[in-house]
Amino acid sequence: MDLNFNKNEDHNKLLVSDLKQRLAKVKLGGGQKSIDKHHEKGKMTARERVNYLFDAKSKTIEIGAFAAEGMYEAHGGCPSGGVVVKIGYIKGKQCIVVANDATVKAGAWFPITGKKNLRAQEIAIENKLPIIYLVDSAGVYLPMQDEIFPDKEHFGRIFRNNAIMSSMGITQIAAIMGSCVAGGAYLPIMSDEAIIVEKTGSIFLAGSYLVKAAIGESIDNETLGGATTHSEISGVTDYKAKDDKDALDTIKNLIDKIGDYDKAGFNRAKSIKPKENQDDIYGILPRNRADQYDMYEIIKRLVDNSEFDEYKAGYGKTIITCYARIDGWAVGIVANQRQIVKTTGAKTKSSEMQFGGVIYNDSADKATRFIANCNQKKIPLVFLQDVTGFMVGSKSEHSGIIKDGAKMVNAVSNSVVPKFTIVIGNSYGAGNYAMCGKAYDPRLIVAWPSAELAVMSGNSAAKVLLQIETASLKKKGETITPEQEEALFKKIKDRYDEQVSPYYAAARLWTDAIIDPLDTRTWISMGIEAANHAPVEKQFNMGVLQV
Repeated sequence: MDLNFNKNEDHNKLLVSDLKQRLAKVKLGGGQKSIDKHHEKGKMTARERVNYLFDAKSKTIEIGAFAAEGMYEAHGGCPSGGVVVKIGYIKGKQCIVVANDATVKAGAWFPITGKKNLRAQEIAIENKLPIIYLVDSAGVYLPMQDEIFPDKEHFGRIFRNNAIMSSMGITQIAAIMGSCVAGGAYLPIMSDEAIIVEKTGSIFLAGSYLVKAAIGESIDNETLGGATTHSEISGVTDYKAKDDKDALDTIKNLIDKIGDYDKAGFNRAKSIKPKENQDDIYGILPRNRADQYDMYEIIKRLVDNSEFDEYKAGYGKTIITCYARIDGWAVGIVANQRQIVKTTGAKTKSSEMQFGGVIYNDSADKATRFIANCNQKKIPLVFLQDVTGFMVGSKSEHSGIIKDGAKMVNAVSNSVVPKFTIVIGNSYGAGNYAMCGKAYDPRLIVAWPSAELAVMSGNSAAKVLLQIETASLKKKGETITPEQEEALFKKIKDRYDEQVSPYYAAARLWTDAIIDPLDTRTWISMGIEAANHAPVEKQFNMGVLQV
């Protein structure tokens, strides 16, 4: 091991340590005092409910843990968007669970809460995965109602999705474990089956205060819409539970009796751990995002037995395309190569040096053909992103980089096999699109702590913005000293660097999670297992750009 490896290792392990500390804070939800008050009411917290529901010692992955990170500070914050979303196993069956966190603003819905719930439903729909709702919410957060109520991707879309999933035969089970009011009351009742907890669970379109104001009727909430009312009088709910654990046990028993599902038939063999030490990833990945490293060495530490079959190894070398297995599942990998390489492609001169992490004509052409092959063979795709964008300049433009790039984007867009994206490092500009960014419907998209997502790097963006700013000042007849220029550059770069952070992206659900690199195999494996619930129904077709 060389000194540079050790420095990289220290840097990346610190990033992972920071990640774990941030996760620990997020998992406290509204804080220990709120948790204690929750327990005093005889209720489990959202995370306790989810953990109890999943099979002991089984693997889980959490979607959107950092949702709302750094957002809504003027409103007191909203850790995890006030809702916990996890994929795991109940009685051996893979499910997705959505649990309102009532320690955060009584489980009220912020704009990001709606987006996160819709993301959970999207995962359930794409993968035909059973979905469980653990309801405990005061409803829409009224000070921000205009950002959560009326639009296509706001609160109401959730009930539309309930109906769509029901028509698709996707199992939906809801447990009313606290408040469930107003429009939110439709979610559990539009599910297949609904459970309500005695004394703590209630559901109604309008609570007692609003009823009094609207029609003058005096009634308490329990009589209006408690467990006994809806289990014995209205027939709105299907099961009455004496406490949280009883409700969760009922869900377990219901899931246990679900029949088997039609499988997509993705190829899986016996899982073999990578032969190369996975911990080496920390030392291979450079601490400086501009530095080179060999993506082959990363791939060897992610795939079974560190073995892969490379497609077009000598062509288009700034993108690696290969077949491999991850936890036994057959995958096609499309990865950006960050080392500067030599190429002898038809559209570049022999032995010409190419910039690592940049997509050239030949790289785009190779990736397009490989993606088509994986679709034909029904092999899920894994994208390993560390991309600065497509090559620019007269040589690339004259060689038709736009056309070749468009073909790659077209292939990614029309791919019918499941896609999974891991943002390892840079994810800039159109490179983000071509390498299956969030806009291109990956089944799951996660980032390592080393990731950066933006139109361009902070350094490049700051230079461009500084040029615009100084030109504007000169037009006004104002001068700027080198010291002022340096201070302005730093101010712009600092602001931009905050926005390229993986936490900024995760807060807005541009990615599903920030993960320890050593958890990558678990995410991909559980993702493909989920995708295997949904047979591929469409055929791959690139349209006019196929020729």
